[in-house]
Amino acid sequence: MANPFVQKLSGLAELTVADASALEKATSNPRRYVAKQDLIREGDEPGPMFVVLDGWVCRYKVLPSGTRQIMAFLMPGDACDLHIKLLEQMDHSIQAITTATVATVTRDQMHVMMRDHPNVASAMYMAQLVDEGIMRAWIVSMGRRSAAERVAHLICELYLRARNIGLTGEGEFDLPLSQSVLADALGMTTVHINRVLKELRLAGAMSVKRGSVTILNPNKLVQIAGFDENYLHRRLRRAA
Repeated sequence: MANPFVQKLSGLAELTVADASALEKATSNPRRYVAKQDLIREGDEPGPMFVVLDGWVCRYKVLPSGTRQIMAFLMPGDACDLHIKLLEQMDHSIQAITTATVATVTRDQMHVMMRDHPNVASAMYMAQLVDEGIMRAWIVSMGRRSAAERVAHLICELYLRARNIGLTGEGEFDLPLSQSVLADALGMTTVHINRVLKELRLAGAMSVKRGSVTILNPNKLVQIAGFDENYLHRRLRRAA
C-alpha cells in the first residue's frame, strides 16, 4: 500500500527515489490511536511532527466554558507541527476523530531529511503554505459566511482534499464526522447544523447519511458556498 505522505508530497515537488525512501523510513513505525484519543494536549511540551497515514485527526481548543472549537481536519498524508518544537508548550490539542494510524518524526530527523533532501524540504514548505491557506479560508467562513455557506464551503473543501488522495467516488465520499464534530468545526450548535444540512438536501445540493456525503448538484453546492478552490493550490499539484 502506497505511503500517503509520500503521495501528497510527490504532488507538491518532484521527489526522487531517494527522497521517497527517506520519507517512508521516517514514517515506518506509526502508532495506532482510537477515536477521541489525544495525540497531544494543550499545555504539553511540544513533541514530534505528526504524520497521518490512515484515519482522520483534528486540531482543537477547549474554552473555559467547556465548549470546543475544531480548527483543522487532517486526512491521510497530512502532517502537522513542522516547527512546533520551537514553542515552549502546545497552544492547542490534537485528537483522533476516527481510529487513526499516525507516525511521528522528531525534529532532528526532519532537520536531517530536509537538509539532505531539498526536494522534501520544498514540498514540506509548500504543504505548510496550503495549510495556512485553509486556515485563512476557515477564518473567513467563521467571520463572514452564512451558516449554509459555511457548511457548503467546508463540504466542497473536504471533497476536493479527499479526492486528491483517492478517497472519493463519483460525487460521494466518506465523511466520518458526526454532526457534533461538524458543529464544533463550524461554530454552530448540533440543532442548527442539522437544520442547515436539511436545507442543503432540500435545495438539491448535497445529502448526508451516516458516514458519507453525496454531492447531488456540484454547481449548486459551489454556488451556495461561493467556493473558489484557489486557496487549496491544487495547481501546484498539476504543475508538479
